[in-house]
Amino acid sequence: MTAILRRLAQPTGPSSHPGTRWTSDLSPGHARQRQPAHPRRVWSGLSLLLCLLLAPTRVQATTSATDLMDMSLEALMDIEVTSVAKKPQKKSEAAAAVFVITNEDLNRWGVTSIPDALRRVPGVQVARIDANKWAITARGFNSRFANKLLVLIDGRSVYTPLFAGVYWESNLVMLEDVERIEVIRGPGGTLWGANAVNGVINIITKPAAATRGNLVTIGAGNELEHLVNARHGGTGKHGVDYRVYAMSRSDDEGHRPGGSHDDYEMAQTGFRSDWKYGGTGSHTLQGDYYRGTGGQELGIATSPVALVDDTEMAGGNLHYRWTHDAGAHSRYSFRAYYDHVSREGADLFEDRHTIDLEFQHHFTADARHDIVWGLNYRSIDDDTRPTRIFSLQPADRRVDLLTAFIQDEISLSGGRAKLTIGSKLEHNDFTGFELQPNVRLAWRTDTGGTLWGAISRTVRTPARGEHDGILTVTPPPVPPGLPPLTITGSNAYDSEELIACEIGLRHSLADRMTLDMAAFYNRYDELRTVDIVSTPPDPFLAIFANNMKGRTAGLEVDARWKFKPWLAVNANYTWLDIDLDLVNGSMDSQSLATGDASPEHAANLWLAADLRHEVSIDTGLRYVGS
Repeated sequence: MTAILRRLAQPTGPSSHPGTRWTSDLSPGHARQRQPAHPRRVWSGLSLLLCLLLAPTRVQATTSATDLMDMSLEALMDIEVTSVAKKPQKKSEAAAAVFVITNEDLNRWGVTSIPDALRRVPGVQVARIDANKWAITARGFNSRFANKLLVLIDGRSVYTPLFAGVYWESNLVMLEDVERIEVIRGPGGTLWGANAVNGVINIITKPAAATRGNLVTIGAGNELEHLVNARHGGTGKHGVDYRVYAMSRSDDEGHRPGGSHDDYEMAQTGFRSDWKYGGTGSHTLQGDYYRGTGGQELGIATSPVALVDDTEMAGGNLHYRWTHDAGAHSRYSFRAYYDHVSREGADLFEDRHTIDLEFQHHFTADARHDIVWGLNYRSIDDDTRPTRIFSLQPADRRVDLLTAFIQDEISLSGGRAKLTIGSKLEHNDFTGFELQPNVRLAWRTDTGGTLWGAISRTVRTPARGEHDGILTVTPPPVPPGLPPLTITGSNAYDSEELIACEIGLRHSLADRMTLDMAAFYNRYDELRTVDIVSTPPDPFLAIFANNMKGRTAGLEVDARWKFKPWLAVNANYTWLDIDLDLVNGSMDSQSLATGDASPEHAANLWLAADLRHEVSIDTGLRYVGS
């Protein structure tokens, strides 16, 4: 159980929420053992001191100018999203399966992390591995390094190129600063590039003008030991809006005889500033820095017992965005960011530097054509060291990625239908050129709903570990005298390919009910396998190969009923079927079993009620099948 206290002072921004709010998190996490205080918990004390300095002298009743309970269901369907087409559009008109988590949702749900919030999204599978690690994917193939989901924070990719996945424990976001989370289920490769295979999650933070004043959040519990957030925002000279923040989090280790050693500590600080010039353009500069540790236990080939280890994590980023309106029908934008990641543990030492540059132009050619095109360059320079488990050859490498995309949204039938045609051309250092086209159609029905469909091709390019990696493992059980199995990367490893067909319907009924449905059928080729190439008395050796194919089918339904102005019920359901087959004589039963890593059925049901005297109640049920 976790109790959260939020206190805000001097609210001046348009979306500030003065007052004090208590919520509780009763999610059924594993039982915990209390451990002695870690020296790094001095971060907690420093953050608490900052909280006391910022704390207000007066507490007001909780109010919210953007409370979603005050909005009509039709207005909720018209929330603006940008991740589907890399331009603003109404959610109701998007030709994709999209789910939006708003800041008010995060506040009402009582969640303490982004992964917790993603549990409520249909089509997204979320599993907590231990106290600090998560497995999160969309539409199947879940694992610690789910390699078919692209995750962005304000458009900055946090997808690690080494293992093709996301270190969720290294990418904290202060929930109070989140404006919305846009979750796109289905391919996004045409706009976002390789690895946006089964979905895209874009975490969008609030502009600095919306976070003026002071905010403090304090949480404590028997699993989440402490959570302390502090933020100050204001307006400087020449109309420059800014905010600075600091946060600290500590999770106790799970309960297991002998200890689990999966406790977690993280501290993070950052800033954001926004300013405009001449009324036609704007600038944003933001950055973050974090440092922490996460416990883990590793089974290695050369030891009969697990290796207990603390992974040291540190990193930071600096992100700049510029937009310029060149008339009523043309907008230019430029984005550049630098990202540094450092991880040091018994399994991995990595020091990675990423530079990303992107130019984009959005314009309307005439009354029918709405066009977005852009260019992107990304350079990834990593420095690794061999460990007892994992190494890379070469140890240091720079990987360059060049992409160009164009997408045209064509208005048909007097604006009632919109046909979107686009493609992305990408060049990477492992497989060369990749083409990722897509066609989408959205049709406004006579009853005011939106019927949409899409056909897409997208790819997942090889991760550096699949190309250059050397991984030493022991297959259980280990017969006496059997040498350890070594898995190596391969120059012949190719991109995984997906052809996806989707269809969906969104509808609003009498402003009392909304229904959002999506169905899909995906065909995968060249999926990853680990195939044995030699056995003892020769070296016990396997390589990464592309000897699996498969198909997935699914249905995702999300509904909301507003029985009264003060009472709403949300429900969603996901059905997912995965069928995989080995080809070319592969015997990799473990890769074949990845089809069982995602549940066939999942459902959510939650109720939101606003009672008298500024009291709100939110409660929910979650079901996850086998």
